[in-house]
Amino acid sequence: MADKVPTPEEALALLKEFNQGEGLVKHALAVEAVMRHIARKRGQDAEKWGVIGLVHDLDYERFPDQHCRKTAEILRERGWPEEYVRAAVSHGWGLCSDVEPQTDLEKFLFAIDELTGLVAATALVRPSHSVLDMEARSVKKKWKDKAFAAGVNREVIEKGAARLGVDLTDLITDVILGMREAAEALGLKGNVG
Repeated sequence: MADKVPTPEEALALLKEFNQGEGLVKHALAVEAVMRHIARKRGQDAEKWGVIGLVHDLDYERFPDQHCRKTAEILRERGWPEEYVRAAVSHGWGLCSDVEPQTDLEKFLFAIDELTGLVAATALVRPSHSVLDMEARSVKKKWKDKAFAAGVNREVIEKGAARLGVDLTDLITDVILGMREAAEALGLKGNVG
């Protein structure tokens, strides 16, 4: 039987089946929005990129000690295409997975996963509490403060940007633009507009 291509609705339902925490769901929605934005910008399949963004941390809430491994198991059990499974698992390369990002989709997922957290944290400390009026320079200012959003692995972001051959400021800008598209769902619309 050929693998069935999952829809965004199926991906969201699967995400919510394994994750009840609002923070993890919002993170997945942020990654989905950014992946869609980047895919459209690069002439790629935005739905596919978004679906993979939605499920990349599928196992994190229930199986944090088996992160990525359980995601692969769950997606395979559900008949997801191997390309989707590999992409989701590759975001943990060097941390909890030995699957090295190879495709543009995988490289972007690896690079932007942590960055969405830094962008969200930066937005929340701004007077507007919003990504709608935020620029990359605000994030770069906070980047230097290692105590700010200390859980964000800046080395992974830098490594991801380098593997893509993209400027860090440009990557941050793309993450902001992607997250703007989902600002309301992410709780990052703030008091702008």
